[in-house]
Amino acid sequence: MDAPSKPPQGDPEESSLDTQAKAVVVTRAESDDGPLSSQLRDLGLQVVLWPAVSVADADAGALEEALRSISEFDWIVFASRYAVAAVTERVTTPPANLRVAAVGQATAQVLGQRGWPVDILPEDANAAALVSMFATKPISGMKVLFPASSRALPTIAAGLTQLGAKVVQVEAYRTEPAALNVDACRSAIDRGGIGAVTFASPSAVIELERSLGKESFDRLLEGAKAVAIGPTTARELVARGRTPVLAESATLRGLALTTFRSVQTRQ
Repeated sequence: MDAPSKPPQGDPEESSLDTQAKAVVVTRAESDDGPLSSQLRDLGLQVVLWPAVSVADADAGALEEALRSISEFDWIVFASRYAVAAVTERVTTPPANLRVAAVGQATAQVLGQRGWPVDILPEDANAAALVSMFATKPISGMKVLFPASSRALPTIAAGLTQLGAKVVQVEAYRTEPAALNVDACRSAIDRGGIGAVTFASPSAVIELERSLGKESFDRLLEGAKAVAIGPTTARELVARGRTPVLAESATLRGLALTTFRSVQTRQ
């Protein structure tokens, strides 16, 4: 199976706005003026929202119980900004002894904005890279809190457990299918009006295919470029026979710029 391709090069400042000929789909859960949509429009792109997933509050009981004893943990691991929000809304200042690990620049940025310094941030924005960094640390016997999505993959918890850490994983938020106007989406696919589809999580890939149906999903990505924010998301597309473009950085800004350049090359 092909690996994700590298993003094409180009300078958004020097390019014309004829990229508006086809729209870019945003599949992440955000409003019309959300961060990814806004950045894409600032680059001169037409944007349509097809939210494949929604983020909902989890039953906070387990999270709040863990946070009551947060000072007993040696590490806390964040794999998304939603987990950061769930924790920092309840604990505004981290205990002095607590060290913080993050997956992805976007997650680290939100932590920084909320006054939580980050001790570990792998260059590659994926769970396996984080576990590899922990393998170089004296992690055995240490207690790790992992506030996670309801759909969290086992990579972090299992990987750290294998390294000898005592991992407490609690659900911090829920990732659920979103209600999508499937008829409108299929109509746009039939018209060939989509130039690129952005995916900011593996769940977005899974749920967009489920909502549209495999036939419509395949037709969509036969005529539009799939752009993935990171390797884990890209793998879901590769597993479906697609060759996605990988964002130049695992941030919404990187996703927007790479999408712009990808659409440019298709005009």
